[in-house]
Amino acid sequence: MGQDSNIRVVLITCPAGEVAARVARSVVEARLAACVNIVPGVRSIYRWQGEVCDEREDLLVVKTSAARLDDLIAHVRDVHPYSVPEVLALVVPTGNPSYLNWVLSETQE
Repeated sequence: MGQDSNIRVVLITCPAGEVAARVARSVVEARLAACVNIVPGVRSIYRWQGEVCDEREDLLVVKTSAARLDDLIAHVRDVHPYSVPEVLALVVPTGNPSYLNWVLSETQE
């Protein structure tokens, strides 16, 4: 069984362009994330309402604490334009201790 650093990396897809920046900025300003990387121009192929879709999106890579995860998800559901936004949280078992501590300190309420 691995360790749990209490840090989460959360993947969120957004419509390409300014929407991703607005979502990213809103979660950092609300202290729901310490940092968000925007990976532009990912290609997403998915099934939606019975059809296969092929779209360009931006991928947000969000660093947050486990304690703020539920609030982050709720916030994204409120500000995201998709009716079912992708929000997938991954456990970070370990990492640079200084960085992990920084994420924890920047996401305290």
